[in-house]
Amino acid sequence: MSTKNVSAAQLRQFIERVETLEEEKKAVSDQIKDVYAEAKGTGFDTKTMKTIIRLRRLDANARAEAEALLETYKAALGLDD
Repeated sequence: MSTKNVSAAQLRQFIERVETLEEEKKAVSDQIKDVYAEAKGTGFDTKTMKTIIRLRRLDANARAEAEALLETYKAALGLDD
């Protein structure tokens, strides 16, 4: 087997793996949309849910920093409570 054949076979495997992962990603994305639709149907605000999910991904320090910055911007624009 030549180097060209091995390289082509290896490339094909990489391409097929990526294609499979893209299909799986689409399926997961569809499932997430379904969960949001279900939550919305029971009265939850999906925009707020997405914000909470984003904040939960942050560590405590990063979350506190983001919240402090948001409060600073709100105060600067006269939106503070």
